Amino acid sequence: MLSPRLLSVGLFALLPLAAQVNVVIAPRQHAPIKIVEEHLDGTVTSNNWSGYAVTGNVGTFTQAAGSWIVPAVSCTSGTQYAAFWVGIDGYKSKTVEQTGTDSDCSKGTPNYYAWYEFFPQPSFVITSMSVQPGDVMSASVTYSGSKFTLKISNGRTGKSFSKTERVPGATRKSAEWIAEAPTSTGGIEPLADFGTILFGEDSTAVSGTCEATTSVYGQPAPISSFSNIAQITMVSTTGATESVPSALSTDGTSFSATWVSK
Repeated sequence: MLSPRLLSVGLFALLPLAAQVNVVIAPRQHAPIKIVEEHLDGTVTSNNWSGYAVTGNVGTFTQAAGSWIVPAVSCTSGTQYAAFWVGIDGYKSKTVEQTGTDSDCSKGTPNYYAWYEFFPQPSFVITSMSVQPGDVMSASVTYSGSKFTLKISNGRTGKSFSKTERVPGATRKSAEWIAEAPTSTGGIEPLADFGTILFGEDSTAVSGTCEATTSVYGQPAPISSFSNIAQITMVSTTGATESVPSALSTDGTSFSATWVSK
């Protein structure tokens, strides 16, 4: 029997050219947060996420929007991964609706690409969109009419991509702006040295980011406007710090995350 990856490649070769835009399974998934500790001051440590999340009741969030600058990854040898995305769900829930980019090291060689994922479904590479360091990416996740629409755009190329699906079990009780160490069947992968990732309007000049919209007020609001904010630092399973987010900017929309160790 063919492996899922070989099967996907075989099916990809048989598809019409117009359909060959989103059927390549990404090398790793982008899973819900693995929390180590939560503190009363809103800081959180996690084994796989670094950045910010805002949380609320079930059914709260209808949109999350974000922007970031694709960081150049530093590769020496081996294979490591670093993902950057905006999403809804995944903070103490079992689904994540998300889209973003990866800056990976594949056997010591840098590799950059855009992807989308309706976790726990596989992550898919967006083959119609090229990505390189320095690109300004903007993305959003929107819930409407019982479906989620993911959209991502590259400011350098002008290319954009969107995908709409239903997600059974989605709770819509969190929104996130994240740098991540992706996962595989073997667990959390080594984090690639991405240097510093810049999120938000102050760095990207993309308006309306990083913001979330709720079902209660119906208007986008910056991260800082929410009452329940998690500032997430990534740590290894042995407790070593791997990625640290900065404080939010004065307008409450922008921050950076800096690689410390893998």
